[in-house]
Amino acid sequence: MSIDVSKENDIAVVTLNKPQKLNALDLAMWKALADVMGQLDRDDDVRCVILQGAGENFAAGADISAFAAERATTVMARSYGNAEFAGVNAVAQCRHPTVAAIQGTCVGGGLEIACGCDIRICSEDSRFGVPINRLGLTMSYEELGFFVNAVGRSAALEILLEGQVFGAVRAQRLGLVHRIVGKNAVVDEADATAKRIAAGAPLVNRWHKQFIRRLDDTRPLTEAERAEGYAAFDTQDFKTGYKAFLNKERPEFEGR
Repeated sequence: MSIDVSKENDIAVVTLNKPQKLNALDLAMWKALADVMGQLDRDDDVRCVILQGAGENFAAGADISAFAAERATTVMARSYGNAEFAGVNAVAQCRHPTVAAIQGTCVGGGLEIACGCDIRICSEDSRFGVPINRLGLTMSYEELGFFVNAVGRSAALEILLEGQVFGAVRAQRLGLVHRIVGKNAVVDEADATAKRIAAGAPLVNRWHKQFIRRLDDTRPLTEAERAEGYAAFDTQDFKTGYKAFLNKERPEFEGR
């Protein structure tokens, strides 16, 4: 399925594994990504997920060589688009924190996956863009949603209308990435970031993701939702963290 998953303690690593095609995704890979992220989302032992590409690239978007078989007509394209949305949405909706470790090429659908992650770290030689106006294609409403949520309307239009592929410094200026590191330091930085996240109270990290996502909804908060903002005080992790702070000790959170 060209999606590999490994897990060390409480950190999972999802690898897009088709390096001979710069990890470009076909229909099967989009479906596999949704399945893998769904499984990790349900795993209470996971505290952080790193997404990366095999070899020297993150992902070169969709596998154009598969278009004739998978995306040649409007009907086929819509089915393909549903699978792509499900894959990226599974990343974006994962209740565990997610970190994108971006090396080399990160364009099109690959950039959508990265935009679905909470923290994006790239190498100084990474390349970004969504040059699909060169193919005569549009991003769907759902795809645009991930993109606009990550960088805002103005930056999204700049990237889409010009169709340029650009470097890490501009990507950071536009809000596509949070951190730029040396070419050979991305994996180590992503791992260190994931370990810092995993050292925190996992319930709190999940709640914060849920709360921030809810703020995108324009409906007024319910009383139950407001009350949930204080639920952490009833957890064992709060007692653990509070006591550890007073005793100047490192807390060992259990996720309960």
